[in-house]
Amino acid sequence: MKIVLIGFMGTGKSAVGCRLVERLGLSFVDVDDVIEEAAGMAIPEIFASEGESGFRRRERDLIASLATRRDCVIATGGGAVLDPENVRNLRAGALTVCLQAEPTVILGRLGADARRPLLQAPDRLARIRELLEQRAPAYGEADLTVETSGSDVEEIVDRIVQHFRLEPVGTQGAGR
Repeated sequence: MKIVLIGFMGTGKSAVGCRLVERLGLSFVDVDDVIEEAAGMAIPEIFASEGESGFRRRERDLIASLATRRDCVIATGGGAVLDPENVRNLRAGALTVCLQAEPTVILGRLGADARRPLLQAPDRLARIRELLEQRAPAYGEADLTVETSGSDVEEIVDRIVQHFRLEPVGTQGAGR
């Protein structure tokens, strides 16, 4: 089983991913964390030294390497789904879940977080709305979309598990 969490920054992909792996006995891959670790620098530093194209190249390479991985939850960066190659690799043998939230909720969750290079704009809320609009078609391709604005992590995880009728790894078919 492979579950891929997509959606805009601040929608809860990392938190939900961590809780899903606990519940289902899977491993967790946070794409942004792995990129930072491999690069030896934070995402804003990658953007500063290599530009967005350098970051996206790193992201594409990592996602391609995860295409055949199983028994994991993958949390992507918000823009990963803009690349059709990434989408093909992410969907390979996976259930895709888009986490979404209202723009004002996203802004509240992210605050003035300087680690978000794509939000470095005078009007962060307008920038969030602009990026959400650009990404909406790609996010709409998910197998399941879950609104996270008014829910806690446990409620979101329950919804995902119930929707797909997921069981911990090693228990599929047990007792039947």
